[in-house]
Amino acid sequence: MTSLAERWLEAAYSGKRWLMALRPLEALYRCAMRRRAAAYADGRKAVWRAPVPVVVVGNITLGGTGKSPLVAWLARYLVEAGWTPGILSRGYGGRSERYPLYLEADTPVAESGDEPRMLADQTGCPVVVDPDRPRGGRRLLEAGCDILISDDGLQHLALGRDLEIVVVDGQRGLGNERCLPAGPLREPAERLATVDAVMINGRLRRPLPAAGHAMQLTPVAWRALDDGRREALSPPPFAGPVHALAGIGRPARFFETLGELGVEFEAHAFADHHRFTAADLAFDDERPVVMTAKDAVKCRGLVSGAWSLDVEAVPEPAFVDWLARRLAML
Repeated sequence: MTSLAERWLEAAYSGKRWLMALRPLEALYRCAMRRRAAAYADGRKAVWRAPVPVVVVGNITLGGTGKSPLVAWLARYLVEAGWTPGILSRGYGGRSERYPLYLEADTPVAESGDEPRMLADQTGCPVVVDPDRPRGGRRLLEAGCDILISDDGLQHLALGRDLEIVVVDGQRGLGNERCLPAGPLREPAERLATVDAVMINGRLRRPLPAAGHAMQLTPVAWRALDDGRREALSPPPFAGPVHALAGIGRPARFFETLGELGVEFEAHAFADHHRFTAADLAFDDERPVVMTAKDAVKCRGLVSGAWSLDVEAVPEPAFVDWLARRLAML
């Protein structure tokens, strides 16, 4: 069944008229955001400035945009360019008894959250989870990192930053362009004009208030949950039809990708950051189970013979050139 939050989010992106009743609350939200930003700007609230460059990769909308794959791409790019990057995350969906939480190979996903665990596995870079991002950043400095990547955190103004990169889902765009709770925006659309780069994931359906760079999410391989081995996309290492699971910000994106790959499937959509149980993966047939890489880190050991789809961000060359120039300035 679709949750109330999911129905609200769909309404916000499709511009349902009943959301107009929430505009007085939107005005209060905007006012609170302005006051908060002013408090950091004039020094009433402290901003931690790291002694190394800080790159924030975030979004101004609720729901999935493809941000984490871009973080993984950026980390790999920086390593190839000679940097020692560390990834800083809030760790949404996880809970630890201690912070900062430096991810080790055996750190439970229940403590770290799914996205940090996935990023650590995909990049091999140091990953620290901490609701207090400056504190987490200091832990990455202790680990020897000379550049910090904040996964999300655009609105966490206590963390100073040198570059801001915002990812926008090209299909959904900014929805009705209203702030919470009358729309999906965490910040007004004008915020895009103040960031350093806007990345548009997929084909843009509606114009944005700022120019952007194109990026695509490209499937690269199937990965077995049992032993981590990778197999080519075609032919797939399983026989269809399959059960397809997605507990991400926009499950439809995963299902669309499966269709483009020619995989016949029955879709099972879950809420973002859903905590899977064995019961979620128990079906009354012998069909294989496939899922996103983000979901796979929570499903290891819950099901046998399952596969995840490895997807990588591919930014356009113009963005890569721009990034190289900006990094040289830092």
